[in-house]
Amino acid sequence: MVNCAHCNTDITLNYCPQCGQSAKLKRIDGHYIQHEILHILHFEKGILYTVKELLLRPGKSIRLFIAENRDRLVKPIVFIIISSLLYTIVNHTFHIEEGYFHIEDMKGSSTNAMNEWVQSHYGYSNIIIGVFIALWLKLFFRNSGYNFFEILILLCFVIGMGMLIFTVFAVVEGLTKLKVLPVSGVVYFIYSTWAVGQFFNAKKIGGYAKAFAAYLLGLLTVSLITLIIGISIDLLIKH
Repeated sequence: MVNCAHCNTDITLNYCPQCGQSAKLKRIDGHYIQHEILHILHFEKGILYTVKELLLRPGKSIRLFIAENRDRLVKPIVFIIISSLLYTIVNHTFHIEEGYFHIEDMKGSSTNAMNEWVQSHYGYSNIIIGVFIALWLKLFFRNSGYNFFEILILLCFVIGMGMLIFTVFAVVEGLTKLKVLPVSGVVYFIYSTWAVGQFFNAKKIGGYAKAFAAYLLGLLTVSLITLIIGISIDLLIKH
């Protein structure tokens, strides 16, 4: 009999009956690293399965994740960070300097500095953007029964898929030199509107229109707040 290193409970079998901690941790070696990578990519529960489900049935898959089974899909925060990181790597590899916000003639300004931070930290900035879109969705679908945090989980998955869409177009542009990345924005909005509308069981065009409007207003709200904060900082510095 040994004591659990995590909660000090007596362990008689392979796992702690209190917290589930393994009685003996395996050493980290090549086999361990290989197992972890395969676990992340596993088609039944990992990234590939999550992408497949979010492509084919996003609304239903996310509803099931929230209400019934949270083991089949990759955790939403992990998903949005991984997909954002993938886009950042591709973006820097091919030197594609396209971002969510592109403000001309403001070099050296606080607004431009904030815009550059967004383009360098898509994982964090996407979560922030998701917060504002979630506020509008909560307003437009206030009778849906979903709370703000559940809607935020929805957006982590949807925005994560959006970053993968951007990544695919960025790779095509990087390899072919064709300016196709702007098209990804259109595809992203179509996908987002469809996925969000499906999540809320929108059966009429009005439901999808609300999903599109909430998404657009959320992005505009973030842009406006960024501009106001940047201008305010510049004014304070000058005075």
